[in-house]
Amino acid sequence: MWVKLCCLLLYFLALFVLARVFEAVAWYESGFLATQLVDPVALSFRKLRTILECRGLGHSGLPEKKDVRELVEKSGDLMEGELYSALKEEEASESVSSTNFSGEMHFYELVEDTKDGIWLVQVIANDRSPLVGKVHWEKMVKKVSRFGIRAGTFNCSSDPRYCRRRGWLKSTLIMSVPQTSTSKGKVMLKEYSGRKIEVEHIFKWITAHAASRIKTIYNSEHLKEEWNKSDQYRVKIYLFANLDQPPAFFSALSVKFTGRVEFIFVNVENWDNRSYMAEIGIYKTPSYILRTPEGIYRYGNNTGEFISLRAMDSFLRSLQPEVNDLFVLSLVLVNLMAWMDLFITQGATIKRFVVLISTLGTYNSLLIISWLPVLGFLQLPYLDSFYEYSLKLFRYSNTTTLASWVRADWMFYSSHPALFLSTYLGHGLLIDYFEKKRRRNNNTDEVNANNLEWLSSLWDWYTSYLFHPIASFQHFPFDSDWDEDPDLFLERLAFPDLWLHPLIPTDYIKNLPMWRFKCLGIHSDEEMLETFQDSESDSDSENKEVFSSEKEGSEDDELNMFRRRGEGEPRCGVETCSCANKYCHHEPYERKARSYGSYSTTGDMEPDWSAWPSEMLHCTECVVCLENFANDCLLMGLPCGHVFHQNCIVMWLAGGRHCCPVCRWASYKKKQPYTHPQPLSNDTPS
Repeated sequence: MWVKLCCLLLYFLALFVLARVFEAVAWYESGFLATQLVDPVALSFRKLRTILECRGLGHSGLPEKKDVRELVEKSGDLMEGELYSALKEEEASESVSSTNFSGEMHFYELVEDTKDGIWLVQVIANDRSPLVGKVHWEKMVKKVSRFGIRAGTFNCSSDPRYCRRRGWLKSTLIMSVPQTSTSKGKVMLKEYSGRKIEVEHIFKWITAHAASRIKTIYNSEHLKEEWNKSDQYRVKIYLFANLDQPPAFFSALSVKFTGRVEFIFVNVENWDNRSYMAEIGIYKTPSYILRTPEGIYRYGNNTGEFISLRAMDSFLRSLQPEVNDLFVLSLVLVNLMAWMDLFITQGATIKRFVVLISTLGTYNSLLIISWLPVLGFLQLPYLDSFYEYSLKLFRYSNTTTLASWVRADWMFYSSHPALFLSTYLGHGLLIDYFEKKRRRNNNTDEVNANNLEWLSSLWDWYTSYLFHPIASFQHFPFDSDWDEDPDLFLERLAFPDLWLHPLIPTDYIKNLPMWRFKCLGIHSDEEMLETFQDSESDSDSENKEVFSSEKEGSEDDELNMFRRRGEGEPRCGVETCSCANKYCHHEPYERKARSYGSYSTTGDMEPDWSAWPSEMLHCTECVVCLENFANDCLLMGLPCGHVFHQNCIVMWLAGGRHCCPVCRWASYKKKQPYTHPQPLSNDTPS
C-alpha cells in the first residue's frame, strides 16, 4: 500500500511540474501567461459576447461593441485563462440532454426533493404542442447547463391526474428554486408568464428569480450594518459592482452553497459617498471579496481565480467543503492508488487484472467501512468546536498561492481528460519498467510467466484450497520465509489422484535440520580401523539377527521396500561407528525402542549427542534403510523428533509420503519439542 501511495504522490508531482512546463511554453510562444489581464478594447465583438454568456449577463439590447465592452468591464477583470476557457467551451459542440420525467414520483424525486439546485422543466399538456420548440429548447438547455441549471420535460400524457392536480392545463415552463436560505429547505415552483418565447427572455426570467435569493445592498449605511453583523454564516462573499443584478454564475453559486456561504451583492451604481468602502479596504469596483473570521481575501489575484462558475465553485469547495466532497475526493484518490497495482504486479496479464480487481474491491470496501464511523463521529453534538477548527484549517491552507496553483491544475487537467489519462498511463508504464528490471535483477521467475501457466497454477491452488489440506496454513517450528511466502500457494505439485494425496509443496524439506553423526573417543583413523576390524564379525552377526526379527514383525510394506532398496545402495560414510549400546532416551516410544533406537552391543564408544539439535530423539539407526549411522554421515530430523539418513528421508518425502516413517506425524506440521529426561542413576537394584 505504501508503495502505491508513493507512486501516486510522484504522479501528482509530475502533473504539477508538467503544468508549469506548459505555462512556460505558452509564455514563450504567445508572450502572455494565464493570469495576465486582457484589455477588452482589443477583443472582437464575438469574443466579448462569449465572455458575457459565460458570466451569465444578458446582452440582447446592446448592439454596440462599446456597450458590450463596458458590461464586461463592470462584471470583473478578464484574464487570458478565462478567455481561453470561454472560447474553448463555445467551440465544443457537445449536446446536453434533458431529463424526460415518467410521472409524479420521478418528478418529485428529482425536482421537488432536490434542495441545492435549480430546475427548468417544460410541461407539455395533453394534446398540446410544447411552449418552446425543439430547436429553441436545445439552445435553452445548452445555455442554462453552463450555470449548473438542470433541464427536463414533463409530458402530461404520462400522468394526466398529476397535471390536473397541479393546474397544468396548458403547456408552460416551470422553474424550481430553493425557497429559504437554509440547507435542505423547501422548494418553490414558479411558472413562466412572459409573452415572448425566446431564449434570451426566458434566460432573463431565470436569472431574475435566482438573483432574488441574494441579499442586495444599495447604500453605505446598510453595508456598514451588514459588514459588522455576526450571524450563522462564517463565510460571506461580497460582489461590489455597478450592475443592475448579479451575474448568473454568482446567483447559481448562491443556490449551490445554500447554508454554507452567504452571497451578498453590493450595488454601487448610485453611490455618492464611498468612504466606508475605503475603510474596509475596497478601493475599486468590481471586486469579489471573501470575508471569513480569519480576515479578508480578494478573489481574482491568484492563479486560476477567474470570473466564472467553474473557477469560483472549486475555490469555495476548497474553503467550505461538504462531507460528500471529501468522500468523493477520497474515493478518487483510493481508486487511483489501487490502479497502480496493474503496473506494479508482474507476470501474466490475467494475473495483473485479477490482482487489480481484488485490490479495487478491497480498497473501496475498506474506504466505505472507514467512512461509516467518521460520519457518526461528525454528527455528535460535542464536536462543533472540532468541526470549526477543521474548517479554519481548510481556509488557512486553501487561500495560499500553492493552493491556487493546485486548483488551476485541477481545472486544466479535468478539462483535458485525454491528457490526464495519457500521463497516468505513461507514469504506470515507467513504474512497470523499473519494477520489471528490479525483479529481473533479483532473479524472480514470475516476470516471465505466461497466462496459461498462471491460470494452471491458480487452478491447482483453487482445487487444493477446496479439497485438500494446505500445508502453509500450519506453523512450522523453524524460522523461514516458507510460511510467509504467498507464492507457495501457486507452486503446488500436480497429482492425478487429487482426492487421495494432498498437494503439499516440498520446499519445506530444505529447512529441516541437518547435521553430521559424530562419535566420542575416536582419535585417529588407525584406532578406528582396528576397533572396526575387532568387532566386525560380532556386529555383523548381531545386526543380522536384529534385522531379520524386525523384518518378520513389521507390517509396513513401504518400510520393507525402502529396506530392500537400501541394501543395494552405499551408505553415507566409509567408516562404521560402533558406539556404546544404550536405549533410546525417550519414554513415549519404549515399545519401538529396539526397532528404532537400539545400539550395537559390542562397541565401546558413545555418540556425541552435543552436536544433535535439542528437539531430536537420540538413536543410532535409520528405520528407512535399517542400517546404523556411520561416523561423519549426514543426518536429517523431522518435526516429531525422529532422525534418519539425509538421503533416505529425502527420498521418502519426495515420493509423496509427507509423514514420519515411525510415528506418522506430518513432516510439515509443528509438534511440541521433546524434552529429554534426566539420565537415570547407574545404580541398579539388587
